[in-house]
Amino acid sequence: MFFSRTEDYIQRFLLQRNIHKPYDLTIKNIASSLDIPVYYWEYSSECVYVNERCLIFLNSNRSEQKQWQEFGHEIAHFLWHTGRQEFLPPTFIELQEWQANYFSYHLCIPTFMLQRIKTKITPKYVMNLFNVEYEFACKRLEMYRNKWLASI
Repeated sequence: MFFSRTEDYIQRFLLQRNIHKPYDLTIKNIASSLDIPVYYWEYSSECVYVNERCLIFLNSNRSEQKQWQEFGHEIAHFLWHTGRQEFLPPTFIELQEWQANYFSYHLCIPTFMLQRIKTKITPKYVMNLFNVEYEFACKRLEMYRNKWLASI
């Protein structure tokens, strides 16, 4: 199975940061490797720029799994997008949000790590291994399966 550009990018990104296994995938590991402070607050999660420095804010009321998933989304904005969305046309904002969601699925459950799993891959197993919510694991496995089916 070939890797998409996103999968290649994420694999390189993680391996450059010495993140090789699912238990290495943490907010702390990734944020510290990028020198991005993460703050927890009661509002929605977002990536903000203050004096050209990125700050990530995560909702403190969410589960650890949801915070991890939202972190993946916000990191995508930091790595792939520039500027402030409020000045963009609505269709461009939709595109950026779609890209950030797609990125989040692949960062939180990287393809190269999925390929290493030797046991039967189930949503519950993936949920526990990668510390994500059940629905998130289901969606990511659907993406993985569809890609695998398309390649054969």
